Amino acid sequence: MTIARGTYPATEFTASADDVVDVVVIGSGPSGATVTKELTAMGFHVVCLEQGRWIDTHEYTGTRDEYELSTYGRWHSSSNVRAMPEDYPLNLADSDVSPVMYNAVGGGSIHFGAYWHRYMPSDFKLRSLYGVADDWPISWEDLAPHYDAVDKDFAAAAMHGDTAFPVTGGTTLPPHPINDYGRLFAQGMNAKGWHWWPASNAIANTNTKGLVPCVRLGVCEAGCPNGSKASVDITHWPISLKQGATLVTGARARELTVDKDGLVNSAIFLDNNGREHRIKADLFVMAANGIGTSRLLQLSTSSRFPDGLANSSGLVGRRLMLNPTAMAVGVFDQNLASWFGPAGNTAHSFQFGETDASRGHVLGASWGTSAAGGPVAAYSLSTAAGGARAGAGMMDGVRNILGRSVLMSICTSDLPNENNRVTLDPVLTDSHGIPAPRIEYTKDQNSKDLIEFHLDRATEALEAAGAVQVLRYPEMPDQPGHILGTARMGTDPTRSVVDGYGRTHDVPNLFIVDGSVFPSVGTVGPTNTISAFARRTAHHIVDHAMATMESEIA
Repeated sequence: MTIARGTYPATEFTASADDVVDVVVIGSGPSGATVTKELTAMGFHVVCLEQGRWIDTHEYTGTRDEYELSTYGRWHSSSNVRAMPEDYPLNLADSDVSPVMYNAVGGGSIHFGAYWHRYMPSDFKLRSLYGVADDWPISWEDLAPHYDAVDKDFAAAAMHGDTAFPVTGGTTLPPHPINDYGRLFAQGMNAKGWHWWPASNAIANTNTKGLVPCVRLGVCEAGCPNGSKASVDITHWPISLKQGATLVTGARARELTVDKDGLVNSAIFLDNNGREHRIKADLFVMAANGIGTSRLLQLSTSSRFPDGLANSSGLVGRRLMLNPTAMAVGVFDQNLASWFGPAGNTAHSFQFGETDASRGHVLGASWGTSAAGGPVAAYSLSTAAGGARAGAGMMDGVRNILGRSVLMSICTSDLPNENNRVTLDPVLTDSHGIPAPRIEYTKDQNSKDLIEFHLDRATEALEAAGAVQVLRYPEMPDQPGHILGTARMGTDPTRSVVDGYGRTHDVPNLFIVDGSVFPSVGTVGPTNTISAFARRTAHHIVDHAMATMESEIA
């Protein structure tokens, strides 16, 4: 075999026509990194294709004067704004929410806020409990040991005993400080008699997993320049490479091809110079997020799969869920140093996380307090709430908010709708001329009612804490836009794309391990659950391979 192990830019990657590796993984974010780490530990030769590059921590601007301005350009969460060569554009003309993506080694973990919450047990059985959405074909208990394992892998910092969740047996680091603004939030929640707890974050407060202790810069969502946030380029990829993985950067996957039996036999990808490469494997794993995965499957058409690979159900790309996120900002007449991180959450609440039919809508939301940022963020918050954009009024608005606010994000659950979807745009292309994704997503009336209910309750909590003003944002200016649900998991091949382990019903040697498999979504960031599911799938692949070997030996 000529495929060497290690990291290579796609322009230098070589593979002969006879080379067949064990597994090809598409995408190096949390799900792809988790699968690769687990499989390489068991001796599999995994080749991961990543269309971005390695980002060094010194490139992040969080310790430099230009930090806040850079988040509106080079470090923006939207690929349309960044417009880097490794990005691909999105047609968002028909989308109420802008999804957040980042193409680099580490994927979405470069930009994620590192909120580290598990889904609730009820999130796995919404149909049974409330008659909405769909039940998962797996349970919370199926993921529990994998939740425990990824807590360690991602250096989770948390306080055990949160009454909102089942008792867990995992080991975590101690929680981060909740800061002055977190304490004020807690006072308001106590005054209302409502649940709150020190938040969980995938951010180290000691030297571990290649990370160093957090210094509370509060810049987590544009890359951590201190190397404290558990982005998988730090926590996972060095381990996988030592275990024998091959990571190919600058590799944009264009198509998965199939053989006469309908099995995937190769991945075709383009390097930064537009040169085409092909790699063969026995098994393929999609880990490119709910947009990238459905895009590649729809690009991979053939006589056997005219509507896209693994798409006999017609559901590839459909049922997109983006966790619409609102925000309430309490303004106080005291200095709270509310730029301190982590950002990340400092304190959270699940008081209204479950469905209560008496509210007039279904589903719930979680609340989390976070760093409110510096003067540019204060300006953005002020103007988004109708404040002056220039002159003395603008300065008053910034002074009113800067360092004196409690920012509360409200992450709502989301109902699957087949009209919310990812398709291939007929005109827009990426830098290689490959059709770009078109996003169609409309917040339904349930989401709108849900958001208004939570903004009302959040206003009550902040006023109970002593806020002199509460600014309400039905749409968080830079909301996370989690990308979930476009390759539904289920037991019926006519109504789902993959089974409970992420294996596609149509193609036995093709798995999907990112958030696209979620039949429904919770009220928190999904990275913890995505990683736990990916780990469970990896162990299933190993168990199946070992059983096959034992059968052949016998």
